[in-house]
Amino acid sequence: MASTEGVSVVGPEQCRSGPDPWAPAPCPVIRADEAGTVLEVNPAALLLMAGAAPGVSVRDALPGWLAEAHEAAVVRSALPDQDDGALAPVSGRIAAHSFEAHPTRGRDGSLVWWLADETGRRLAEEALATERAHTEFLTEASNALLASLNTERCMATTARLAAEYLADAAVVVTPPSGGRLPVARAVTGRATELDLVAVDPSGLPGLGEALQGYPPVASRWIDPATLPAWIVPQGFDGTIGSVVVTPLPGHGVPAGALILFRSTAHARFDESEEVFARLFAARAGASLSAARLYSEQSAITRTLMRDLLPPRLRRLDGVEIAGGYRPAETGDRVGGDFYDVHPGSTEEDASLVVLGDVCGKGLEAAVLTGKIRNTLQALMPMADDHGRMLRLLNGALLTSHHTRFATLVMASVKRTGNLVRLRLTSAGHPSPLVVRGDGTVEEIATRGTLIGVLETIAVDSVEAVLQPGETCLLYTDGFTEARGGPFGDEQFGEERLAQALSECAGMPAEAVVERIQMLASQWLRGGPHDDMAIIAISAPHTNHLSAVDGRTRGRFTA
Repeated sequence: MASTEGVSVVGPEQCRSGPDPWAPAPCPVIRADEAGTVLEVNPAALLLMAGAAPGVSVRDALPGWLAEAHEAAVVRSALPDQDDGALAPVSGRIAAHSFEAHPTRGRDGSLVWWLADETGRRLAEEALATERAHTEFLTEASNALLASLNTERCMATTARLAAEYLADAAVVVTPPSGGRLPVARAVTGRATELDLVAVDPSGLPGLGEALQGYPPVASRWIDPATLPAWIVPQGFDGTIGSVVVTPLPGHGVPAGALILFRSTAHARFDESEEVFARLFAARAGASLSAARLYSEQSAITRTLMRDLLPPRLRRLDGVEIAGGYRPAETGDRVGGDFYDVHPGSTEEDASLVVLGDVCGKGLEAAVLTGKIRNTLQALMPMADDHGRMLRLLNGALLTSHHTRFATLVMASVKRTGNLVRLRLTSAGHPSPLVVRGDGTVEEIATRGTLIGVLETIAVDSVEAVLQPGETCLLYTDGFTEARGGPFGDEQFGEERLAQALSECAGMPAEAVVERIQMLASQWLRGGPHDDMAIIAISAPHTNHLSAVDGRTRGRFTA
């Protein structure tokens, strides 16, 4: 068939101009009778269909889709009460072009077909459909990749999506970890395989450069014959026809590389597919980079928080000690309230229990909390002199850039026979409470100055003795100032706290802590609150030390 290149194509209405309705028309026009014989063909139609000549059957002269449309139109015209206005255009291809054929009825009953070239519109519609499909895939891929900050899951999702939509198989390789390359391999229709391989990435051309991340490199085509065995996914059927290595760009750091495979049964990657693969790789790289950064930060956080977790201290030198903490915000692990338990250097020395409350909450308060903890740790050699420790701590806070203050209560704890002797010192903190064996609650009246406000502070220490079964409670004002109750606006208060402690007479330290925390939670009813820290020191009912006694240093900071 002859080419239509250079032929000006117009619509049917334009083709009707001139004395002859079709001969001078620039668009292809064919007239055929009801018997299926071509009657007339204009020059544009002859250029398009060389076999279309007068006297030739439409089956021989026209493409199949147009011949069938002509025969169907003839059949319809023979039906009774058939409206000629019902003739509808039909579409089909001739060579590489797409045409829309518009039929009109001649006076003698013949049909005139006007062919309008729709190739440009078809290509535009196909391109639009392709872009819509790409956009839908990228949206789905983004949602799937952002659903997790787990690095291995992101790798597996990237490989699976690439194998399903971009190639027959895909492999994701991320930067080395511990001398090994993390790898995710996926084949269409199969489960994704995760692996760690001890290989040199330079063995695969383009992989080493892609894993460096900077400077950015372009996609690289690989000769399938040069592929190392470790890179080919298990279960990949057929012969590898084309391979491309595409870098996964991260947020200023290398995120990895995406390797796409196609078998010889499918076409090679064209330029548009390579560009689309890079768009997908950009999203996958951003997700992998975020997941890797989150993983690294989580590891750092776990390391830094390791010494801040609550100690499991049931007894220390024959004394029961238990503590609890509830942060102001659900997602916080550190805050302004804290407690520490420091065993004495020998069994003859008293242990030191410290509970404190830094002004504020959240990360900023936690920074000052950490400084207080470290300072007190350094001052432990003078733990027998509470006043001196507090004055040195006050001086350290005044010379820092922090503008916050803190309150503390310190307790030197030592067991003597069946008794537990306490020396308690408060620095602007709520007074400790002691519940006796008969349920009576006593306030230990120790007073002192806030830490970190005035250059000179004044503190006084008070001694107390616990009989077997009695408990001393240290707490922060997060408990007494907790607002809740029937109307949600009433403070828990000191009286309710004392009443709750009275009901805990004879309980072990751990049970006392759990009971007070439970009552405070019920009072809050899920409402907002400040940090809440509590520690209980109890004299055991028996003078026999249990198997859980120990002298392991316990420390918890919230």
